[in-house]
Amino acid sequence: MPEGHSVHRIARQFERNFVGQRVVVTSPQGRFSDGAALLNNLELEEAWAVGKQLFMRFSGDHWLRVHLGIYGAWDFSGTIHADATIASANGRMGQTNQRGTVFDAAGENSLSSIGAPRKTRMRMAEEQHESELEQTTQFPPEPIGAVRVRLLTETVCADLRGPTACEVLTAEQVDAVLARLGPDPQRDSSDEAGQKFVDAVVKKNTPIGLLLMDQSVVAGIGNVYRAEMLFRAHIDPYRPGKKITTDEAWGLWRDWIYLLDIGVQTGQMMTIDGLEGEAWRKAMANRADRHWVYKREGLPCLKCGTHIRLDEMANRKLYWCPSCQT
Repeated sequence: MPEGHSVHRIARQFERNFVGQRVVVTSPQGRFSDGAALLNNLELEEAWAVGKQLFMRFSGDHWLRVHLGIYGAWDFSGTIHADATIASANGRMGQTNQRGTVFDAAGENSLSSIGAPRKTRMRMAEEQHESELEQTTQFPPEPIGAVRVRLLTETVCADLRGPTACEVLTAEQVDAVLARLGPDPQRDSSDEAGQKFVDAVVKKNTPIGLLLMDQSVVAGIGNVYRAEMLFRAHIDPYRPGKKITTDEAWGLWRDWIYLLDIGVQTGQMMTIDGLEGEAWRKAMANRADRHWVYKREGLPCLKCGTHIRLDEMANRKLYWCPSCQT
């Protein structure tokens, strides 16, 4: 499932390419026809994310809410201006990373397809030069597969496939959704937001490995960040929230601020610190080289050598080191 950093990057794509323009909204698949009719030819006025949910406000105070879930993804085509963290569409990073972009082999930091992995026309064309794309890509492209909703301007097209939720809401309904979500440091990294997270953790008897995945406790953390944050904090994922100290809870909150910002800036969930040169490039290109425990079951811990365990917690895979995290 796409985690919080991906959805923030999607929101930035819409900010850069769609906000301020009238948008043609259709549902090629037909399942969103009524919602598309409400939004069609309205101006997109803002786009932002909270956790794993994307909110877009159209003129007339109509809101589009999208939750990608496990299978959802947005595919962008046309003249794409890179999101606000990147200097230009050729992938040269801005001031947050002067070493240049290294594209992940699985397309995790793609600018043209964000969400669940899939081989799309745009993703397959990523290594082509811009001039080649212009010569070979029809605009707007014919819809591929079950496109729930298409947003189209004169220059950019965004296709949504496979979301868990895609609906038009009123402002009051948006507020109701937001009230059920925990804090997201990309929206609010204040001490007040942090205190809300800490209070939610330390009062519960629920294992911390479940609390971090509870979107009402903290918004945006998924399976990867859960495993990596707990390893970085040396915390047993089965320890109840009530037995997490206040200092430990604040440490988790600050680490989430730090890791989420890296994810938004680079498009990748980089959780190993201090990598330089070839080690950094290798980690940016291959997920296996940028995580401590995630997907490393049966392999020796990179710190202590103990074999990484793979358990199941609430029907989700849990990766952890039984030696470091005690």
